[in-house]
Amino acid sequence: MAELEGFEFGKSDFVLLDEVTMEQFLDNLKMRFEKGRIYTYIGEVVVSVNPYRQMDIYGKDAIDAYRGRELYENPPHLYAVADAAYKAMKRRAKDTCIVISGESGAGKTEASKYIMQYIAAITNPSQRLEVESVKNVLLKSNCVLEAFGNAKTNRNDNSSRFGKYMDINFNFNGDPTGGHINNYLLEKVKLLRGGSEDMLKSLHLNKDPTDYTYTQQGASVTTVSFSLTFRVIAVIAGNLQFVSDGESVQLSEGDAVQHIAELTSAEPESVKKALLYRTVATGGGEVIEKGHSEQEASYGRDAFAKALYERLFGWIVGRINSVIEVKDYNPALHGKNTVIGVLDIYGFEIFDNNSFEQFCINYCNEKLQQLFIELILKQEQAEYNREGITWQHIDYFNNQIIVDLVEQPHKGIISILDDACLTAGKVTDTVCLDSMNQKLGQHAHYTSRKLCPTDKTMEFNRHFRIRHYAGDVTYSVESFLDKNKDPLFQDFKRLMFNSLDPVLTEMWPDGKLSITEVTKRPLTAATLFKNSIIALVDKLACKEPYYVRCVKPNEVKSPMLFDEARCRHQVAYLGLLENVRVRRAGFAYRQPYERFLQRYKMTCEYTWPNHLMSSDREAVEAIVVQHGFEGDVAYGLTKLFVRTPRSLFTLEQERAALIPILVLFLQKVWRGALARMRCRQMRAIYTIMGCYKRYKVKAHFWEVERRFANVRNMSDYGKSVEWPTPPAALMQFHRITQHLHRRWRARQIVKNIPPSDMPEVRAKVAALGALSGERVDWGFNRAWERDYLANLYCSFLSSSTKDRALLITDKHIYKLEHKKHFKMQKRMPIETVTSLSVTSGSDQMVALHTASQDDMLVYLQRGQLGPKQDRVGELVGTLSFLNVRKPQSGSCVIPLGNRSNTPSFKILNLKV
Repeated sequence: MAELEGFEFGKSDFVLLDEVTMEQFLDNLKMRFEKGRIYTYIGEVVVSVNPYRQMDIYGKDAIDAYRGRELYENPPHLYAVADAAYKAMKRRAKDTCIVISGESGAGKTEASKYIMQYIAAITNPSQRLEVESVKNVLLKSNCVLEAFGNAKTNRNDNSSRFGKYMDINFNFNGDPTGGHINNYLLEKVKLLRGGSEDMLKSLHLNKDPTDYTYTQQGASVTTVSFSLTFRVIAVIAGNLQFVSDGESVQLSEGDAVQHIAELTSAEPESVKKALLYRTVATGGGEVIEKGHSEQEASYGRDAFAKALYERLFGWIVGRINSVIEVKDYNPALHGKNTVIGVLDIYGFEIFDNNSFEQFCINYCNEKLQQLFIELILKQEQAEYNREGITWQHIDYFNNQIIVDLVEQPHKGIISILDDACLTAGKVTDTVCLDSMNQKLGQHAHYTSRKLCPTDKTMEFNRHFRIRHYAGDVTYSVESFLDKNKDPLFQDFKRLMFNSLDPVLTEMWPDGKLSITEVTKRPLTAATLFKNSIIALVDKLACKEPYYVRCVKPNEVKSPMLFDEARCRHQVAYLGLLENVRVRRAGFAYRQPYERFLQRYKMTCEYTWPNHLMSSDREAVEAIVVQHGFEGDVAYGLTKLFVRTPRSLFTLEQERAALIPILVLFLQKVWRGALARMRCRQMRAIYTIMGCYKRYKVKAHFWEVERRFANVRNMSDYGKSVEWPTPPAALMQFHRITQHLHRRWRARQIVKNIPPSDMPEVRAKVAALGALSGERVDWGFNRAWERDYLANLYCSFLSSSTKDRALLITDKHIYKLEHKKHFKMQKRMPIETVTSLSVTSGSDQMVALHTASQDDMLVYLQRGQLGPKQDRVGELVGTLSFLNVRKPQSGSCVIPLGNRSNTPSFKILNLKV
């Protein structure tokens, strides 16, 4: 499991230490703490060091990284343990539990929160509302319990003053369906600060804790939405003082009794009576009232306040359980109900002054340590048996002798305390200590100043010492008996049971008995605690356990300071070295063959890159033989067992040296593979592109052929046919094809024109090329007569015309004067005409330009011979046609009009 982090972070599993010593353990723990690695494994146990700062290792990415992974696949983390417990529960339908322990301020409660958050995050992927509701209540219940069960102490700003065990129930799908909470040994001292002025006024309180008997040391509590809770706390915090006149005791002046009566819905007189008197029954059934002394009254007040708080906390836990408990569960219908238990409980405590509470807490840790060692050994032996490895006896310290010292019937310390509490007459703590010295004087793990007079670290008649697995603890017997027996007078129980508030009545069911009824003496606090711890151990023993051991690095809450002495103390009493020794007593490291081979196959020539042997086990044997580790390993059915870490480190060092070489080799091979792959891809791309282009060309040809297959039989020879859009490669070919089609179509049309009309057609085509788009009307829609001499001569004979004439032959242009019988007025060789100019309007003005600049300006006739006929186009077409064809016989005579009408349009200069 140490294989996922570099050696610069130390060893991520303490099992792999070179030597199991306190110095090496602390050095490794310190190195990892300073490098920000707060989690370290001992096999499957997580050692957690409080970092005293926010760590970015708990987000969604971290949850995804650990979800469904094995412990060895990621660096040590709480999530790995939580996932392992969840997988074991879901895959094997096995109840599991996670035991979190450590001293106050070590981070136990935070660890339990992260575990709960992880389980909530990985369950209910379908987001069913009822499951989400259960998850929310389970998570938020922590806030309520912390509000009433935590307090500010000298060692921790938010110290849990109770032990908590939560069972989370899961259905066959692995989704949470409910839960149940058990609390242990609540420390019944709680302080109040906060709340609005109106609320505090209604509770007869103020915000200054120094004004009250139980809050003079200062602390805080978060407010929650239980109205009864506030009233009960107000009762506890209220100031009750007593004064004595020597004969009787009275309450000091004030409204305290009235306030208590109001807050508890009781009669003021009943409250006063319960505070000042004790009602007892004589043997003859007579009831008498015995007045308290001032000391007894104060004692009763204190016991009442603590009992109120204890019952309140129990009621809160009960209310939460009523909400989160599994309802309407039918195993036949819903399948097996499995459980994950989370235990967040105080760790071993050694203070300067250790009292009854420390005695109970340390007894609890002895029981849990005993269970821990037994289960670890049981797990080891079970794995050895599964793998076919011969089990070897492991020597370890069995703390059963200490557990018996505390809990053994008739002989243990708890039994002696109970006997002292039940003895009639005045039995003091000192008398109880003498009884313990007498009965336990020969016990190897018990001593006192009387039994060891030379030990001046203890005082006579006050101290006794127990040699715990975690170290020697000296206890003071002061108040042991008072804290052990039920200190609450029956009068207070009846007062609360008879309250008009039904919830208070529910909280005090033992107050229903009358004073004359004979009742069985209630169990002592130590016996109740012993019974609850035995029940807890039984619960844990039937589950598959996972452990989180929390360590507090320093007392000043610094993220940089590692107090070696402080940590040494915790490592000792958490039994971490013992855990490492047990874990590696047989084989320090074990791994499935497949996993081992995957990691170390590069260190052997017979297994790299792939082996040709019949099984992975044979390949692993080849690696072991090549490195000479045959005497340091054992072969299980599915796993290799390595006895000492040194063999593993040798493999790790060789692997670390080979990794850079392999990385370079793999990079080279991969880059070559990528280059070849890209080359093949490019070739494939170009092949596909070529095929696609050919297909597009062929498809275009096929489409053109299809559309124009019948154009010969069409009246317009395909003019109305829409051309398909060509691919880019055929754009030029497309234009040429369109041009050829137009020429062919023109040829088909021209073939149907009579030969006598061809000169006119050619002239019109020539005029179209010169005037299209420039002049609106140029006579294209009428027949061009071309030879106007006959008409002009007839008009001349009738003397009905006064027009001049323009005669155009294939060689010359002649200007004729009608007044002189059409005598030639001017002759212009046609080859000298370089261009002519016409207007863009409808007038008939034409200017003929020559190379010798002897231009001729004419105005074509639109009169009697051709009214409203535009002859500019005919003139332009005739000259253009004569200019592009060989000289031939023929002439064209066009009458000229009056030249006095000047054009009002732009001049178009046309090249001839």
